[in-house]
Amino acid sequence: MASTVTPETTGTPVSSRPGYGQLLRTRGAWTFLLPGFAARQPFAMLTISIVLLVRHTTGSYGVAGAVAAVTGVAMALFAPLTGRLADRHGQRAVLLPGVVVHALAGLSLTALALADAPLWALFAAAVPTGASVPQVGPMVRARWGVKLQGSPLMTTAAAVESVTDELTFVLGPLLATALCTAVDPAAGLLTEAALTLVGGLLFAAQRGSQPSVGGGGGIGGGGGGDIGGNGHARVHASALSVPGVRVLVVVFLGIGAVFGGMQVSLAAFSESIGEPGLNGVLYGTFAAGNMLSGIVCGAIAWKVAPRRRLVIGYAALALAASGLWAAQSVLVLAGLGLLVGMCVAPALITGYTLVEGLVPAGARTEAFTWLTGAVALGQAAAVLAAGQLEERLWDGAGFLVPMSGTLLALATLVALRSRLAPPPVSRTVARGVGHRVPVAVD
Repeated sequence: MASTVTPETTGTPVSSRPGYGQLLRTRGAWTFLLPGFAARQPFAMLTISIVLLVRHTTGSYGVAGAVAAVTGVAMALFAPLTGRLADRHGQRAVLLPGVVVHALAGLSLTALALADAPLWALFAAAVPTGASVPQVGPMVRARWGVKLQGSPLMTTAAAVESVTDELTFVLGPLLATALCTAVDPAAGLLTEAALTLVGGLLFAAQRGSQPSVGGGGGIGGGGGGDIGGNGHARVHASALSVPGVRVLVVVFLGIGAVFGGMQVSLAAFSESIGEPGLNGVLYGTFAAGNMLSGIVCGAIAWKVAPRRRLVIGYAALALAASGLWAAQSVLVLAGLGLLVGMCVAPALITGYTLVEGLVPAGARTEAFTWLTGAVALGQAAAVLAAGQLEERLWDGAGFLVPMSGTLLALATLVALRSRLAPPPVSRTVARGVGHRVPVAVD
């Protein structure tokens, strides 16, 4: 692969060292970045908005966590299907009906909660609310692939996407908590539904940057086609058939456990000291550490192999998360939260970067949604578990969830890290590029 960026590919001047400034000058990038950011914002608001609303109407963190967990599980199960449909039929065809369904489902869940509906009714409304969450983050990553095929800016794009995700997790919980505590307990979920609808429609309107149907894309660019179990082309195979993707799914489940466990446990801690509004500040501190470390991570020209970076970074995350349960003061908890956040972004960025070498372009939107769905599933399970622990044990017991989730995922990563190696290629073919099985290349 060439190590320079051509004006034809990115619309920016050639540079020997790619950076954020050059990436953001890519022609047409802002047309999907801005509406994409608006459409992603609700993702970080949904869980905490449900928890705060249902906690207000039922008085139980356990019930609130259960409803939020159903939403997260539904999203995790349907996200890969959304990714496959977007790869095959186009992002616009999936987004337009999806955002409308999500907005209506969110409104229904809000009305039922305020009407003190039975738990089964809340669960019934939570399923379509989660299943219809638009997978805008993976779609934006796929659009970068259209713009940057063959460019060294792709690693920088992966970092930008991670930082953008973390920025939403700084702003989203702060906004949701402020709306639910200062305006109305239902305001967070109502705002989430409105932002999803408006942002999703604006993003879907940007047809010029949309990947071609069946052509894939994604951060990493490269050849097309669906994939088989060894990473090679096979029609209609799921991205999950790649062993490395399955390992990354476990890794991202652990990251989801951090997000979910922190959300519930910080909310419970803030309420236990009589300062419920402090929840947004504490969670924002955690997310700010995540965002800042992501910026630094993307600016470094790494010489360490991605697999090794992932193992080292994840070990640091598990170690930092293991100290949360012992925090007894706001300052200590904020400091530990900041440290945990700083360890999350490198793991996320490296995981998404590894997809480039594991999955062909035609299936990368689906691969990204498997990882996004894993975060959602881990978050859902963590919200449920942390809510039960906070109610049944001591204040702060919910922080055992991030520790347990990351330690289990780390053990899996260490044991199966060899599966994260890119599929082998033959030594010689014409022009020095070959595969064991012929595949289409750009």
